[in-house]
Amino acid sequence: MALHRLSRLSCLLRSAVMVTLRRNIGLSAVVFNKAKDLDPVQKLFLDKIREYNTKSKAAGGVVEAGPAYQKNLTEEMAKLQRLYGGGDLTKFPQFKFPEPKLEEGATK
Repeated sequence: MALHRLSRLSCLLRSAVMVTLRRNIGLSAVVFNKAKDLDPVQKLFLDKIREYNTKSKAAGGVVEAGPAYQKNLTEEMAKLQRLYGGGDLTKFPQFKFPEPKLEEGATK
């Protein structure tokens, strides 16, 4: 009888703790999001990332890449094509695995 009551009390305490934790975590998330909006360093960082994203879309690739960058890129691509047997290095390779021919073994 006492063991049953102890089990029931344990279950009630566990559910009360879970509800309290859920409420506190939910409240903490709201407070954290409001505090995150007020952080000037983080806001500046995100603004710079967004600015770079728009510039890279407008440039069609790397921002402010000069002729030296393009020359280096083509040299490296040529080197990789020599090392790995050519092909288009901008695409993922297509693998073809033929089905092996299996022969039935003799049974005992």
